[in-house]
Amino acid sequence: MAGPADPPEGTPEGAPGGGEDEYRSVVFDESFVRAARLQEFSAEERITDHAPAVRDRPPPRRAAGPSRQALVLVVLIAVAFGTALYMGVRHPYQSPAAREPADPLRMTVVPLAPRGTVPGAADAARLYARSPAAAFATGAEGITLPASRRTAHFSDGQVVSALTTAKDYIVRSALDPRVLTGGDTRPVRVLLDPDQLAQFDRSFARPTGDGRHAPTGWLVRFDPSRAELADDRVRVRGTLQAAETDADALEVTADHTSVYALRPPGAGDGAEVSLFTVRRELHFRFDHDDLRAHQAQLVLAHVQAGPLSCSEDTTGHLRPLLAGQSADPDGPAGTDPYAGDVAPALCGSLAGAAQPRP
Repeated sequence: MAGPADPPEGTPEGAPGGGEDEYRSVVFDESFVRAARLQEFSAEERITDHAPAVRDRPPPRRAAGPSRQALVLVVLIAVAFGTALYMGVRHPYQSPAAREPADPLRMTVVPLAPRGTVPGAADAARLYARSPAAAFATGAEGITLPASRRTAHFSDGQVVSALTTAKDYIVRSALDPRVLTGGDTRPVRVLLDPDQLAQFDRSFARPTGDGRHAPTGWLVRFDPSRAELADDRVRVRGTLQAAETDADALEVTADHTSVYALRPPGAGDGAEVSLFTVRRELHFRFDHDDLRAHQAQLVLAHVQAGPLSCSEDTTGHLRPLLAGQSADPDGPAGTDPYAGDVAPALCGSLAGAAQPRP
């Protein structure tokens, strides 16, 4: 039964509270209408143009400028590119800690004095055939690489790289005629770790016998005023060994004996030739930076060379005794135990078996 304020037959349709109450939850706001893909023609338009009841609306215009998704994509690409650059510059095996500087080279040069006259011959081939170097290989062929294998922290390729660099150093420092004659040092210098270049340069600028700055500890070179090469084909024999010392370093030990044919400077082919022997034990150290740069840290050099006179200074050059010459009877220079910057003067005796047979 209707209330006193209601019409007798209830609220008519269309009036508040009528049949449209069930559609009140559906709201067609202005944004909804604008987003509609279809638009209805007015009655006048349909009568005038005989057009269909509806037409397609053009798509809404978007604001000018990049969308938010495009900006996010650009940022992601920039971050990925920056990460790739960082990983390419930073070696994956390199520790974030600062790299330790290379140790200075410690060196010992021991002259070997003959007990008699130095033997000679008209040509080098005859002397070599009568000496312990008869079976030695010629030049770089005498420096053979051992079979290599990876270590706990270094790949097989890195071990081969260390051995190859050590071989290159030996070839340039003991077999290159430009170096042997006391001239060019650049071929040797470029193979050294940058931390050792200051020590190397000082050794040649101000040679001293302190066990740190003798050019003859870095390389083999003869005093050009005392001797010249009679044959560029130096005879060589020795060994190379590689081992891992710690997670960041490889060590290569080289032990080679080189034999040189010498004669007086400017004497020509008519002068007698003599042999000069140098045995060098070299210890190289390689970190990851050295392996990438094809450089080495030379940390120890022990050199025995003769025939020489014990009284001769072997710091800057080797001054060989040639065919027919004898060693000075005086012993090595005196050693001052109160001088802290001078290494003890050493000298040995060259065994007769090390000389060519008569």
